[in-house]
Amino acid sequence: MSRNSRMSRAALLALGSLLTAAPVALAQSAPPAGVTPMAGAPNETDSESADRFPVFAITGVEVLHSRLQPQIQVITVRGLTSADGWSDGELVPLTRGTPPDGVLDLVFVADAPSESAAPTGYTPMHAILPLSTDFPVKAVRVRSATNSVLLKDLQGAAEAKAPIEPCKQCVGRLLVAKGAAAPSGVAENQVLHADDLPPNTRIIRATDGIADVRRDPDRLTILVDEDDRVVDAVWE
Repeated sequence: MSRNSRMSRAALLALGSLLTAAPVALAQSAPPAGVTPMAGAPNETDSESADRFPVFAITGVEVLHSRLQPQIQVITVRGLTSADGWSDGELVPLTRGTPPDGVLDLVFVADAPSESAAPTGYTPMHAILPLSTDFPVKAVRVRSATNSVLLKDLQGAAEAKAPIEPCKQCVGRLLVAKGAAAPSGVAENQVLHADDLPPNTRIIRATDGIADVRRDPDRLTILVDEDDRVVDAVWE
C-alpha cells in the first residue's frame, strides 16, 4: 500500500477544521417554567460560542427527591462520551413550557474536545437538572447522539445497556462487512466486524473520496487499506 493511500489522524483533523459545526439546535433558549437552571450552567451566549454536541449515549436516568423544605426534585442522568476531554455537560429541554403529553424531553449536551481523538474507550459523564415538585410532568425522556432513555416512574430509575467498544484496538484488524463471516484462518481477535460498529460509523476505503468534512465528535471514522485492514480510526 502506498503512503498516498493512507490518511493520518492529523490529516483528518485538518479536513475537519475547514468547516465549523454549528451548536446543537434546540427549540428554546431557556428552561420551561418550573425547571430550575443548574448553578454555574453555561448561559445562552456561552452555549452559542461553545462547540457543543450531544453526548454519545445515555446509560441511566433517575429522579432524586429532597426531604427538606422547600422540596425539589433533581433529574440526574448518566451517559458516555466518545472520548476523554468532554466537559460542562447539561440537560437542555427540547420544548418550551409545560409538555402537552406530560413527558419532559431533554437532550444531554456537552462541550466536545477541540481535537479529534483515538478510540481508547468511552468516558462516563453525568448531569443534573433541578425541577420544582409542582411542575406537571409524569415522565422524563433523555436523548443522546445514539439513544434515548425514558423514565416512566419519577419515583424510580431507568437504565440502558452501555454500547460495546469494538474499536479500542482495531488498527491492523481485518474489517468484515455487515452480515459476512470472517475468512477462515483469521483469528477472531484480528477481525473487526462492521456489525459491531456504531450505526453512524464512516468507513473510508483506499479508493474513496470524502464528501463531508464537517466535524462530528460522535462519529467514528475508520480508514482501511486495499486489503480491508484498518490503518487508522478516530472520533472526529
